Amino acid sequence: MSTAQGKQGEERATRYLVRRGYQILERNARLGRGELDIIARRDDLIIFVEVKAHKSHRASLLAMHADKCARLRSAAETWLSRHENYAGCQCRFDLIILTPRVGLPAWVAPRLEHMEDIIR
Repeated sequence: MSTAQGKQGEERATRYLVRRGYQILERNARLGRGELDIIARRDDLIIFVEVKAHKSHRASLLAMHADKCARLRSAAETWLSRHENYAGCQCRFDLIILTPRVGLPAWVAPRLEHMEDIIR
C-alpha cells in the first residue's frame, strides 16, 4: 500500500466514523514503537482505530499479526498516559478495512468494513 493510498483510506475511515457520531481526537499519533491511525471518542469510550487498505481483505487481516497488536496496545497505553483527562474512559480497538472492488472502475469507492473490539 502506498502512502497516498493509506492517507486516502484514513480520510475515508475518518469521514465514516464522523457520520456515525464519533468525535475524532487525533490522527496519526506516533508513540514509541507504534502509530495510532485514528483516536476517536464516542460517549465515554475511547476507540483506537487501525485502518488497513490492502489489495485484498485477507492481506489486511494478515497485517494484524501479534506484533502489530502489541505495538498498538503499547502506543495506546502511552497515549492514555499523556491524556489523563481520559483516564476514566473505557477503551476499545477497532479495525477498518478498505478493499478495492474487483472489476469496477477505480473511481468506485472501496468496500469499507468496520470491525469493533478486535484486540482483547
